[in-house]
Amino acid sequence: MTVLAGRYVAVVGPADGALPADLTTAREVGRLLAERGAVLLTGGHHGVMQAAAAGCRDGGGTSIGLLPGLERDAGAAEHTFLLPTGLGELRNGLLVRAADAVVAVGCSWGTLSEIALARRTGVPLVLVDPWDLPPDVGTVVDDAAAAVTAIEDLQPR
Repeated sequence: MTVLAGRYVAVVGPADGALPADLTTAREVGRLLAERGAVLLTGGHHGVMQAAAAGCRDGGGTSIGLLPGLERDAGAAEHTFLLPTGLGELRNGLLVRAADAVVAVGCSWGTLSEIALARRTGVPLVLVDPWDLPPDVGTVVDDAAAAVTAIEDLQPR
């Protein structure tokens, strides 16, 4: 199934303090996106980003980590490619703008910035287990399968 072939989907979420359920969900989202032909984008580090990249690898896909610093070795090895940006937290904007859609799994301050950037710039946004946010922020779903289905529904065919 290659419903999302040629689409770039960012998976964002906490690096530190990610809940075990968030890691499980992120890995499943990464796998499902890979199986549907999407290219996975993340912030390149551990936590939700690493879990999504591992799932993408399991699904035979390609994952690209956009690192905030200059050291490629700082990224999680599960990614297919790691790109040091040297932008620090500003790389969150690059990540969101490079994506055709964003899936946020869990929440942290960095994740909240990516959610806000997606919302402000009109990038389709799906949220799994977010903080309490206004109802117009994005599509809130319960699990990985629903997140990927929502991304499929949001993407033009």
